[in-house]
Amino acid sequence: MVGASHSRRTKVAGYALLAVAAMLYLGPFFIQIATSFKTDAAATNHPLSLIPDPVSLAAWKRIFGFTSNSSVPFMRWLANSVLVATCITLGRVFLDSLAGYALARLHFPGRRAVFSMVLAVLAVPGVVLLIPRFLVLKQLGLFDSYPGMILPIAVDATGIYLMRQFFMQVPVSLEEAARIDGAGVWRTYWQVVLPLVRPGILTLTILSFQGSWNEFSYFLVATVSPRYYTLTTGLYNLVGGSLGAGNQYPLNLGAALLTTIPVAILFFVFQRQFVRGQLTGGTKE
Repeated sequence: MVGASHSRRTKVAGYALLAVAAMLYLGPFFIQIATSFKTDAAATNHPLSLIPDPVSLAAWKRIFGFTSNSSVPFMRWLANSVLVATCITLGRVFLDSLAGYALARLHFPGRRAVFSMVLAVLAVPGVVLLIPRFLVLKQLGLFDSYPGMILPIAVDATGIYLMRQFFMQVPVSLEEAARIDGAGVWRTYWQVVLPLVRPGILTLTILSFQGSWNEFSYFLVATVSPRYYTLTTGLYNLVGGSLGAGNQYPLNLGAALLTTIPVAILFFVFQRQFVRGQLTGGTKE
């Protein structure tokens, strides 16, 4: 009885600590939601209040263009983010899986050297590549355009490495049997091997969409026209004051809240498959 009572108290204390940690983690989101329904004056005077007083929909009306003097083209930013993130995700899933399969299964001269280069790219901070990418975009005439926003990051070393690890776990005997049946390299990849690495494809899809949706630094150097602003670069200019005067806390936090929703929904819907894919992809050869 004593042992059971002690175990129960320990469990209750553990749940209490988890509840406190959850509240500390979710607190800023509750403040963000509450502030988006405040007036500018109330948000400045009472920034941590969870109860808007008075309740105002002015920020949301301005975000969705329901006011005649709206200067925030939020729907344009949203459309750009959806277009760019979708194209980049599709490109990475297709090209990264092709490159990963080639490095995992195809025997060609310099394969180890190519894989070493992929690993070397993983060790390079992304900020180091910003200026070279900018110069390449200018030379190719892709600066300040949708192709310039998509093509240079439509394939990445992380996705190649991840897919290679998944392909390495597929038994070689399955591919040998497919080749005996007359299947070529492409058919073996597309119809035999690729369906077996669905957790890897799903993991790569989530990571690619999340990364491209939240991409900021590259889009900042790849574009200059407001028509190409995504949610991240648009919010940057909004918070920086170039699109209005005053602190605009309700407007800024409301727009930032809408920016996080698609990625949050994607992760919570596929979190089990994502975690399983991460664990499987991390298995050593």
